[in-house]
Amino acid sequence: MTRPYIVCHMVASIDGRIDCEMVDKISGDEYYGTLEKLDCPTLLEGRVTMEHYYAKNEPFVANDPTPAGTTSVFKAADSDEYMVAVDTHGRLRWPASEIDGVPIVCIVSEQVPGEYLDMLRNEGISYICVGRDAIDLPAAMELLRNKFGVERMAVLGGGHINGGFLAAELIDEVSLLLAPGIDGRKGQTALFDGIADMDRMPVRLSLESVEQIERDMLWLRYKPLYK
Repeated sequence: MTRPYIVCHMVASIDGRIDCEMVDKISGDEYYGTLEKLDCPTLLEGRVTMEHYYAKNEPFVANDPTPAGTTSVFKAADSDEYMVAVDTHGRLRWPASEIDGVPIVCIVSEQVPGEYLDMLRNEGISYICVGRDAIDLPAAMELLRNKFGVERMAVLGGGHINGGFLAAELIDEVSLLLAPGIDGRKGQTALFDGIADMDRMPVRLSLESVEQIERDMLWLRYKPLYK
């Protein structure tokens, strides 16, 4: 399979929690400085993160909920970098076709209403629609490489997006900033979360590097060992 090289880049407390407000209290700008060093022009984030920071407040509601029902790709812009949003059911509405000057690519499942894809095309927003009941992540990554030319990409969570990429064995490297703090609150999302297979064996990691950086943080880089 031809797909991008994928780095999962995250910052977490030492108990592996990633709640944004909590992490902000125990870290600074180190996350963005280390992200630049990873040389991943394209970034991918999930619906919840995009909804919180970038999308419009009101979700998309279709007049006709008939699913798109087939794989399709629409490329609105050529670029060396993209902001990729994973939005399985097509809820996100956008104030513009770019985020900070970088074109948006929405990845959705074939369950999205055809009206949602029409809206994206009319607003000049690229999309990849693939996967009958849920997004087919391996197929989406192959299309992202072959149709959009993405060679390196950073996945920036949350935990369920990271878990989905891990379960599909799509993560080539884990870049983790370990912040000097403990969350400990019940029910908080972990770095990798949401995998339903309770019999799944843990993925072993090979440590590539450790670096102590500002604010008593550690930057850990690992290679997953899927086999």
